[in-house]
Amino acid sequence: MDLKQLKYFLAIAEERQITRAAKLLHMEQPPLSRQLMLMEEELGAKLFVRGRKQLTLTAAGELLRSKAESLLAQLDETMLEVRELEEGVRGTLSIGAVVSCVSILPDPIRQLRAAYPQITFKITEGDHFLLGEMLEKRAIELVVSRLPFETGILPAKLSTLPLPSDPYVTVFPSSWVPQPRDDGEQSIGMRELADYPLLTLKTDKTIRMHEQVVNEFRRHGLEPNIICECSSVTVIMSLIASGIGATVFPKSILASFPYGDVTMLPIRDANFQSDIGILWLKDHLLSKRAQHFIDYFQAPEAHNVRTNE
Repeated sequence: MDLKQLKYFLAIAEERQITRAAKLLHMEQPPLSRQLMLMEEELGAKLFVRGRKQLTLTAAGELLRSKAESLLAQLDETMLEVRELEEGVRGTLSIGAVVSCVSILPDPIRQLRAAYPQITFKITEGDHFLLGEMLEKRAIELVVSRLPFETGILPAKLSTLPLPSDPYVTVFPSSWVPQPRDDGEQSIGMRELADYPLLTLKTDKTIRMHEQVVNEFRRHGLEPNIICECSSVTVIMSLIASGIGATVFPKSILASFPYGDVTMLPIRDANFQSDIGILWLKDHLLSKRAQHFIDYFQAPEAHNVRTNE
């Protein structure tokens, strides 16, 4: 017995007459009668009692009707779920993010939740190498990261959507903030900054941010007073709040660390940026959920929201 036969049976049960059911199904009466006979033979049970003007369901027919209606309803729901899954309106989107980029996630997630409330999210925080391994294993679909993505994956295997660059700023313990200049400007110069004890973000494998900071000092003929290299943004921010030192970080990081004991100042004579991007595997077909997430950042208004954080 197949699904088409079940639909034939339900039409007959609804119309109580093969002639009317055949019209409803846009088919001739003899083929429909033949299908009903085949079903009864296969089941070894009569499904209808034949009266003069209409058919009446037997106990077996009533049972089959109940089961068939439930089965076809489940099939319709399953087909809808599959279509919605393909269209990106349900399912789980797995994203990896370095902690310094977490601040860009709330807006697109809020937008997708509003448009597709059946989408759920799984977010993994980690360094470049961990996220690269997860990406290759398909444990995550997208990565939000500082660029370049310092991992073992060859760049040729990755697709990258660059996001607006993020300016570097200085983050101080609030009690250390220098007095405003005579013109009232609240900023700091590289030469002044060289006198402060600095904390930098660096691991054995991810060194790009550290090198950018050191190279900017050297471009000014200065050497930074680095007292601590640390692999964790969270630890650096905690040390700053405790008055241990200052750091030079991309501006957007502070949106994820609302410490009350730290202050951000622009660097007036430096012009270096941190690049950010969304990355995914070129040979992996993106789900519609992932594509919706990417589309958010490709809209001009999304970029405006991002840079104003």
